[in-house]
Amino acid sequence: MPIPIGPVLGILSDNLRQRGSVLPISRRDSTNWARGLNLPRGGSTIIYTGLMYQLIPSIDALAGLMARFENSSITRFFGLGRFANRFIDLSFFMTLTASRSMKAENDQALRQIAGLLKQAGVEFGYLYEQELYSGALVYDSGMEKSFGRHARRVYENFRRNGVRRVITVDPHTTSMLRDVYPKFILDFDLEVKNYIEVLAEKEPAVLQSWNRELVIHDSCVYARYERMIEQPRHLLAHAGVTVKEPELAGRSTHCCGGPIESLFPTKAHEIAANRIGQLRKNGEEIVTMCPICLVNLRKAAGESCRVRDISDPLAQAYLPQASLH
Repeated sequence: MPIPIGPVLGILSDNLRQRGSVLPISRRDSTNWARGLNLPRGGSTIIYTGLMYQLIPSIDALAGLMARFENSSITRFFGLGRFANRFIDLSFFMTLTASRSMKAENDQALRQIAGLLKQAGVEFGYLYEQELYSGALVYDSGMEKSFGRHARRVYENFRRNGVRRVITVDPHTTSMLRDVYPKFILDFDLEVKNYIEVLAEKEPAVLQSWNRELVIHDSCVYARYERMIEQPRHLLAHAGVTVKEPELAGRSTHCCGGPIESLFPTKAHEIAANRIGQLRKNGEEIVTMCPICLVNLRKAAGESCRVRDISDPLAQAYLPQASLH
């Protein structure tokens, strides 16, 4: 049997309502990336992760589990699983296999992003354990009622903490705050910018030119909804990178296979494999701008090519070398 969509989405919605996130993670896991950075607590301008990078290892573990369940008889019991999850956080046990190395790598990406902003002279704080999940996966899955309640909770949390400007770090969170939240919250008045946009405006000095060729994969959300196409290319080119354009790029970019990997794991992998085939025609070093794209394309690529987050080459070029270790 295919994965029963209703119970899976129900578990994610119940988790959001009862536990504050689709796949609850500990405060330590959500804030570990900021340890030692001495970021101010709160402030009028904050960096907002939306927990996307932190949740990816758990989402990946869940997708792997769903791939094993797909077309098996165990799927008939998913309805009972949703009922039990209301009382016991089953998703915690379902994601125990989350990759530690992926957690460490995603934390490093967030540290690099924060470092790039500081290097560019941007002053910002962080909400630490008070930061809430953006609700992106719930909205993308069509659960608007659950999303609307959560969006109001997130917005009120910002207001309580005196936040006026938000710097986001991934495409889905950016789109949620900039495009979707105002549809659900009529008094939404926060200024929202993505860190890539902020860096492109600041044009930080290159400390070490990174003379490499990288094939760029555009996020569907960045390119189609946020019209953010030139900024990452400008930052890479300014850093000395030769940007290689794949067959489908910019607003015509090809999907990475997400965020449907937990509901349709086989189809998601097929889509990611198709995209890797397109990207590899232009080179074997690929750069992404989204943690969902990163994990899906990396799994599809295997050992055939290297897929990295854009914060890696940017950090190599714009940050002091001592800060990278």
